[in-house]
Amino acid sequence: MRIQILLAWRYLWGRKQRMVLTTLAVVFGVTLLFGLNAMIPAMMESFRHNMVTTAGKVDISISSESNNPFEESVLKDLSEIEDISFYTGILTKNVVLPESLGGTVNKLTGSSAVTVTGVDVATAQNVRNYSLIEGRFLEPNDTNATVIPQLLADKMELKVGDIFTIPSSEGVSDLKVVGILSLSASAGLDEIFVPLPDAQTILNLPQKINTIDILIKSGADRDVVVSSVLSKLGPNFKSGAIQTGEELASALTMGQSMMWLFGVMALAMAGFIIFNTFRTVVAERRRDLGMLRAIGASKQTIMGLIMVESLLQGIIGTGLGLICGYLFSYLLVSAVGNIFAGMLRVTIGAPVITTVNLIGSILLGVGFTVGSGYFPARSAMKVTPLEAMRPTLGSIEYRQNNRRAIWGLGLLTLSVVGLLLGNVSIAGLSGVVFLVGIILIAPVMVKPVADIFGKLISSIYSREGKLAQGNLTRQPSRAAITASSMMIGLAICIAMMAMITSIEHGFTTYLDKSLGTDYLLMPPSLVLGSGNLGVNQGFIEKIKSIDGVEEATSLRLATSQVDGTTLQLIGIDPLVYPKIAGLEFSEGDSVEAYKAMEQGSAIIVNGIFAVTNNVKTGDVLSLKSPQGERKYTVVGIGFDYLNAKISTGYVSQSDLAKDFNSESDLLLLVNRKPDATAEEVTPALQTVIKEFPTFSLIDSNEFKTEQMGMFKMAMSVFYIMVIMLAVPGLIAMANTMSINVIERTREIGMLRAVGATQTQVKRMVFAESVLLSALGTTMGILVGLFLSYLLVKAIGVIGFRTDFFFPTSGIIASIVVGLVFGIIAAMVPARQAANTVIVEALQYE
Repeated sequence: MRIQILLAWRYLWGRKQRMVLTTLAVVFGVTLLFGLNAMIPAMMESFRHNMVTTAGKVDISISSESNNPFEESVLKDLSEIEDISFYTGILTKNVVLPESLGGTVNKLTGSSAVTVTGVDVATAQNVRNYSLIEGRFLEPNDTNATVIPQLLADKMELKVGDIFTIPSSEGVSDLKVVGILSLSASAGLDEIFVPLPDAQTILNLPQKINTIDILIKSGADRDVVVSSVLSKLGPNFKSGAIQTGEELASALTMGQSMMWLFGVMALAMAGFIIFNTFRTVVAERRRDLGMLRAIGASKQTIMGLIMVESLLQGIIGTGLGLICGYLFSYLLVSAVGNIFAGMLRVTIGAPVITTVNLIGSILLGVGFTVGSGYFPARSAMKVTPLEAMRPTLGSIEYRQNNRRAIWGLGLLTLSVVGLLLGNVSIAGLSGVVFLVGIILIAPVMVKPVADIFGKLISSIYSREGKLAQGNLTRQPSRAAITASSMMIGLAICIAMMAMITSIEHGFTTYLDKSLGTDYLLMPPSLVLGSGNLGVNQGFIEKIKSIDGVEEATSLRLATSQVDGTTLQLIGIDPLVYPKIAGLEFSEGDSVEAYKAMEQGSAIIVNGIFAVTNNVKTGDVLSLKSPQGERKYTVVGIGFDYLNAKISTGYVSQSDLAKDFNSESDLLLLVNRKPDATAEEVTPALQTVIKEFPTFSLIDSNEFKTEQMGMFKMAMSVFYIMVIMLAVPGLIAMANTMSINVIERTREIGMLRAVGATQTQVKRMVFAESVLLSALGTTMGILVGLFLSYLLVKAIGVIGFRTDFFFPTSGIIASIVVGLVFGIIAAMVPARQAANTVIVEALQYE
């Protein structure tokens, strides 16, 4: 093994350019795989810090199975359990602070949100220890009072006796600071404590709590006490603090799967490059390998030599890819951080390196490299000294290629049939089959493509173009494999351009449908469940009373669980909401669905929930609520713009209040009367909103323009990934051209000896590279069109129905990129070929 490692390293070190180009392909693949998957955990960690409320250091915390508030009166049932020492009820919720009240995403100068915790002043200190550094704790007679952590006091320059103003369901609440705690931030947010009745008023949850904290007696068995408590309270409760934000975490998990897909595709392209490189290397070193066999090297030694070379390149490429991947992830986090801070009031931390991502990236990076070298290594193992002296017979290769092409045509036919069936699962498999079919048929495509584009090249460089055409058709398999690397990159480019164009059209349509009102009264965060504070019914009544307002409706929020899956519930008025806005339906009749909601116990679910849980119209769902399990019939599958990416169900506001104790309005939609002008209505709305600073008055058209800008900014990340996926194709081209020049050293020397100039040699290499890129571009367009249609169909399955748009811009961009890559890839090899010393070339071997 030591000899094999030494020989492998010497060979690689003696051909630095080839080693660098091949290893770069692995670096790009691992960079994408590791970098993208280091960004998602950072985003998920930030959401958990900002959206998960903890109960503190107590023995037991009890909350509702559905994560909703419940009646405060259940506390009396705990007095009968002997092993409980103390218990207290708590109402806690994250509340976003608008900028008008000092809210900021800069954690050094303030807070974007606080955790408002209402405590029973009489029992709270029996359960938890509140360490004060100044002032006093809350007392039974306190109203509109608060104790705050020192960190918040320092950031907002508050001291005992000052007024801390926060949003409230009635507008704002002016809380007098009576004490400062030595507590640090809880769950990433600053936790402030207020009397329970004040919290119930602020959050519009009268007589409600959402957590019970319990201390048990010394020596008592905690599991036994938990069992007794849950038995006493009933099946609608669980052990553990209330948690929110799980729906968004699910969406991020789906995003992480996409990131893995991008990385694996990049590594697959690297695999093509490595396979092609080692396949060519084996052909180039046939005589060397034959000599090694002649002096006693075994088949296993020869195979081990090639495998060690691929292993060394895999280790080096993966190591560099991990470093570059972390830097790439850091840049991405910095780029999207401002978007999240502005839209969601969330600060994203540094990239997170998870064990799964690290080990997965290493295994895939090294695995793809070693796997790609396996078949060339087996081919090298079979080389005998006599075979090494014989020239390669082109006719044999052609016969093999023809057989493969027949199989390829069969696979292409099957894939087209699978796509036409309309089943997305079958269509997804058809995409893989189509790709394999194209790869099998590619060697046969080399000659016709070379003939067609060769004529164009020959019209510019007549002699050089014919030579290039002959060189390409002489090794069709090698040309096909190189073109396959470019094919994947360009196919993804075309598919992504088609998908982005289609999504943009659908995005605009759905934005107009679900938010097509004159005015939007928006909370600070676009994610409704991320700490936005609702208001009571009095707010919308004031809006409706304004002269010039024709209709106004609201969205309300609660959470539930269905078979262990967290479901966000949006409460709508089924009579008014369809008149002002409306859901976009992918299944079911909208008129009948809204009528069913009026009758009660009817739910419309969005596409992402329907797909992940195999739900269809007519199914009956068991939703967990504070009142127990409630049966709801699915009357449609649809979604609105704001909640399309989160598992969401839509129920009537009356059902939401009855079953889930939610009566607070989080977002309002307002329409003017036909004869009213914006100049008349807008000032009146602004006057009302001043009493409720948690809301912002936004013109619908301005909001749509802003959202389209944000959409295009988000899509720019995909464009970056598309470009990065195209780069390995450039590396493959440059690598193959360099190998071709090395392999044809004697041939180039002969051309120079019989009078070919350096310029003519350069033209020949450039022409061959352009022909090779033309083949890759042709294959890329075919695969790209298939994948683009497949992607748009797949998006439709999750409820985001949109029309397919032919990717004209993507095809044009791919043609330009292909030709440019062909020229760039040939620059260094062409210079090497032109600088060939005639005497040294003829002495080759």
